[in-house]
Amino acid sequence: MKDTPGWASPGSTPSDGQDAGRQDTPQPTDQSGADQTQPPSNWSKEQPPPAQWSNPSPQGPGQAPPPPQPTPGWGGHSGGPYPGPGGYGPPGAYGAPGGHPGHGAPGWGGGWGGPPPAAKPGVIPLRPLGVGEILDGAVSTMRTHWRTVLGISLTVAVVTQIAVILLQGFVLNDAANADVLNDPTATPGELSRALGETLLSTSAVLVISLLGTIIATALLTTVTSRAVLGKKVTTGEAWRDARPQLLRLGGLTLLLPLIAVVVMTVGILPGILLVAGGAEGAGVVLAVFGGLGGFVLTVWLVIRFSLASPALMLEKQGVRKSMGRSVKLVRGSWWRVLGIQLLAAIIAYVVASIVVIPFAVLGTALDGEGFSGLLTGGTELGWTYLVISGVGSVIGSTITFPISAGVTVLLYIDQRIRREALDLELARAAGVQDYGGNASTATPGS
Repeated sequence: MKDTPGWASPGSTPSDGQDAGRQDTPQPTDQSGADQTQPPSNWSKEQPPPAQWSNPSPQGPGQAPPPPQPTPGWGGHSGGPYPGPGGYGPPGAYGAPGGHPGHGAPGWGGGWGGPPPAAKPGVIPLRPLGVGEILDGAVSTMRTHWRTVLGISLTVAVVTQIAVILLQGFVLNDAANADVLNDPTATPGELSRALGETLLSTSAVLVISLLGTIIATALLTTVTSRAVLGKKVTTGEAWRDARPQLLRLGGLTLLLPLIAVVVMTVGILPGILLVAGGAEGAGVVLAVFGGLGGFVLTVWLVIRFSLASPALMLEKQGVRKSMGRSVKLVRGSWWRVLGIQLLAAIIAYVVASIVVIPFAVLGTALDGEGFSGLLTGGTELGWTYLVISGVGSVIGSTITFPISAGVTVLLYIDQRIRREALDLELARAAGVQDYGGNASTATPGS
């Protein structure tokens, strides 16, 4: 074989620089002629030892030579392009200072410490959310945009509570009905009339509170959706955006309790019919089991339709289509949605109770007969009690409205991120550059 420059492998002996103490290996003779003259070699006689060759690189005059390459292995590195025991690549790659391109954060160095954080233009990171992140996002929305959020909640709560106080003080504060209900000698006609009037007054208060909840939910849905993008929104902008959907939202809000009432009625109606027919024992048992079955079905339907409100407001859908969207988003995550909604309801109830109960106790102590009237069964509500307890209700509603609405909206967004990759659209809307190829989809909890 002709020994031309470039054929010798790294570490082999060049053709014309053999060591003096090494025995020559007989070479095969060329069949074309043994006396043929070999071409002169341009290889240097002094070659580096095996496995230490480096790529040639031009150096200017006065330039320092490059540092020696590290010895292959896992440890003992300092300063070369390969990281030490905690990394897996050169700078700019995974495990080295500079991180993964596009994340703008340190890389995965220091062992398996988890992926880089996802983009967070607003109150939540753009990836599937954990339970704590949903709750924190609702609180962060209230804290970051407190002027708009508390302004909406306070206005709605004040108007609603004033209407309730006036209704209770002038129209519904009838102690006669309560006296009839507590009178064991009252006739069935008197009892039914008193019960009907009491239910009517209670329903009137619930309708007013429901209207306030509808308006607050509509406005706070818009605020929370903008907060996810890191954008501010004024109360006027929120009102202009939510106003076209208010009637539909009102219809949806009234339809869901109506469905629950119908389901419960269907569940207990057979037992009531049996009791009316004379089979009291069987009727009571059937009514109890029917009521339990109706309650379970009601909870199942309420959770399936729990995301219909943000779907209606943010997607500009009708009532029926928004309910269908909610069913699609909740499918496969029913227990998770139930747990988060139940946790949010418990938190809101506890917060409201902490605020309202002291005001109610104070109002009872300062009003009319005070605690003695409460203990003796006095039911007439004085203006002092109504006003003081109303102030507590306003403060409680101002705090709980943003929590309830925020958790529902963020849960809706989380389900869409998990099922429809909504984070890509949100990132584009928020102006996040190069999002999608490098975005992390890790979820810290569920």
